[in-house]
Amino acid sequence: QVQLVESGGGLVQAGGSLRLSCAGSARTFSNYAMGWFRQAPGKEREFVAAINYSGGTTLYADSVKGRFTISRDNAERTVYLQMNSLQHEDTALYYCAARSARSTFVFSRLFEYDYWGQGTQVTVSS
Repeated sequence: QVQLVESGGGLVQAGGSLRLSCAGSARTFSNYAMGWFRQAPGKEREFVAAINYSGGTTLYADSVKGRFTISRDNAERTVYLQMNSLQHEDTALYYCAARSARSTFVFSRLFEYDYWGQGTQVTVSS
């Protein structure tokens, strides 16, 4: 069982930056592939970024490529999402997710993840 707690959300002006954090409870956190998803009001939850267990493989949605960076610190049991050049369209509730996978694979679909956090709100004012 893995508990995930997101933090770092807030209100930022367009063009600004935020760094989200997701702290995991599992002592075997390094065995988990991680992902970030987001859900805007009235829309479905969508993939943002993913990282494999070691941090050696990453994947991004086209909408955030070049602006967002996913990383992890296994010693701290934390995964990060650095968000730069934020746009109004990035406004959403951001969730992190985890699944046990000690491989080079990364995962971009909701059903591929077993554990989810409660989310942290990001609001970008235009």
